[in-house]
Amino acid sequence: LCRIRNIGIMAHIDAGKTTTTERMLYYSGYIRTLGDVDDGDTVTDFMVQERERGITIQSAAVTFDWKDYRINLIDTPGHVDFTVEVERCLRVLDGAVAVFDASAGVEAQTLTVWRQADKHQIPRICFLNKMDKNRASFTYAVESIKQKLKTKPLLLQLPIGEAKTFRGLVDIVTKEQIIWKPTSDLDDGKNFEQKVLLEADDPNLFQEVQDARNTLIEQIADLDDEFAELVLGDYSENFDLIPADKLQSAIRRVTLAQKAVPVVCGSALKNKGVQPLLDAITMYLPAPNERSYEFLQWYKDDLCALAFKVLHDKCRGPLVFVRVYSGSLKPQSAVYNINKSCTERMSRLLLPFADQQIEIPSLMPGNIAVTVGLKQSATGDTIVSSKASAVAAARRAGRDAGGEKRSTSDVDSLLLAGVEIPDPVFFCTIEPPSVAKQQDLDNALSCLQREDPSLKVKLDPDTGQTILCGMGELHIDIIHDRIKREYGIETYLGPLQIAYRETILHAAQTTDTLDKTVGDKRHFVTAELEVRPRLGERAMTKPVVEYAASVIEVLPKELQGAIENGITNSCIQGPLLGFPVQDIDVTVQSLTVHPDTSHTMISACVSRCMQKALKKAGIQILEPLMNLEITVSEDHLSAALADLAQRRGSVQEIQTRQDNKVVVAVVPLAETMGYSTVLRSLTSGSATFTLELASYQALNSQEQSALLQRRMGLV
Repeated sequence: LCRIRNIGIMAHIDAGKTTTTERMLYYSGYIRTLGDVDDGDTVTDFMVQERERGITIQSAAVTFDWKDYRINLIDTPGHVDFTVEVERCLRVLDGAVAVFDASAGVEAQTLTVWRQADKHQIPRICFLNKMDKNRASFTYAVESIKQKLKTKPLLLQLPIGEAKTFRGLVDIVTKEQIIWKPTSDLDDGKNFEQKVLLEADDPNLFQEVQDARNTLIEQIADLDDEFAELVLGDYSENFDLIPADKLQSAIRRVTLAQKAVPVVCGSALKNKGVQPLLDAITMYLPAPNERSYEFLQWYKDDLCALAFKVLHDKCRGPLVFVRVYSGSLKPQSAVYNINKSCTERMSRLLLPFADQQIEIPSLMPGNIAVTVGLKQSATGDTIVSSKASAVAAARRAGRDAGGEKRSTSDVDSLLLAGVEIPDPVFFCTIEPPSVAKQQDLDNALSCLQREDPSLKVKLDPDTGQTILCGMGELHIDIIHDRIKREYGIETYLGPLQIAYRETILHAAQTTDTLDKTVGDKRHFVTAELEVRPRLGERAMTKPVVEYAASVIEVLPKELQGAIENGITNSCIQGPLLGFPVQDIDVTVQSLTVHPDTSHTMISACVSRCMQKALKKAGIQILEPLMNLEITVSEDHLSAALADLAQRRGSVQEIQTRQDNKVVVAVVPLAETMGYSTVLRSLTSGSATFTLELASYQALNSQEQSALLQRRMGLV
């Protein structure tokens, strides 16, 4: 167990995640030739779309060995549209490598993935890639890690030369220099010389390394008491005598406690510095048994695993990726899925190697593998050996909770947390070429939804069209492309729509009476409701229901459900444009019900009364605002800012990142349609941008009336 490492590679778009993965596989002997993202022949980007666009869309898992360590590695995407992929991979990993572009330091998406890793409390190593790039600066990148990520970087290596002159690095811990001497253009970087750095070789560099090592020792002594005692006790006169292994174990302790992050550097494309990175992974990142998961104590040695990803294979059906936490898995065995509460039979177990798999006879805890034959399981499901073992674990958990009386369902939800999925922001209609293909399209969409939980599909009740809801333009574009390629259906996408929300301006009070005789029963309800706008920090999509004191006394418990049902249903579609209503408080002032009345009738009456109240209270439309970050050179800055002003954007700050300016602004989503093409043409292709949902904000009255006219089809 202590020889396994489950790690992920995470970073901003184009920092070099896939290239780094490719090099690791090459040096560990799993592939014979070096692939290249630009040529589209890397191992982990195996989808057609990934090869065409040169980006990672799906995370891919590979397994390889390095110096008697088994490494399960997951390469994750960088784009904001695929945050869910990163989220669900981090959920099952023990450690991560954050890759940085040495010329840009910390970028927008780096921050996002860093926060995700913080949320799951994952120890990390930083790899400063692209040291050979023009304007690469080691000190700048380290400084930006310190400032923007608010962590303590521990420098374990210093580069020898920067940008074009980058040829090797010095290991500060062992004071060895590692130099790559390319013999030809096709050099694969397998041969490098590693020797102890002497003062005679390069006095300046030697001094730098001495200083860096002393700083490193001081930093670690501050963070780790055990090491501090050692330093002050035996080596207080001369820091040089501290043995490397003592220093390494101290660095490991500090990293696992997440007090600091080790920083290594190199250039994956030029094949430099990848082997030391692999050594650092095995040396400083945790083994599965070093992460403490509280649910393990309840399972003892029974099977407990988490399904974190599903892929559909043409021949084998759904392939489910699982991470085993305890117990072991064997092919041809029956397993029990807690979330879906059903038993399934697994036919085969495979070891993932991107798009190829190798069959294995059994799987030990701490590993990641692919199972064939699980029909129901989806992302975030907990899998155990049988229903009995789930109940036993629940009982133990119940006992540990201090003998509190808990229902078993509560305890089940304690066992393994699922994956949080952000709300979609882009909507568009999708139509099959003919009605005959509708069934195929529904099948294709249900398969894609199982694979990608951030894609939602719903039916528009008014028009009967199918609506796709996704995380961004790129996301929906790729789904469209996959339906065409993998399922052979030529679909049509409608124009992109935006997820507006509605809320109310004033308080209002209305009454409504429903009097109907159905058969020989008379249904009679009178309801009086008051709605008020809610003043809270967080946006709440569910209405908060309260009851007046007079109602509470006489209201039977079973009617409460019917009333709340009626209220929530009328908030799903607002009265103005049919968007969800948020931030409202509802008080039920009075309710008289004839004894024969059915619950459905009560819901209907309350719902109708609610719609009346909302109309009377005056509806305000809210639109989604996006955080926009543009990296642009100084000569194009004014053009980009002028364009932002036309898009109702408000600039919050302009930072400087070496020769570029970084504009941080807030822009309404409605104005960002096709923004990427406009920005490219304004800056002759030099600017990049990232978008992320910030919050919802009220539209002003002119915009609102213009929007209404557009929706009614008057314009």
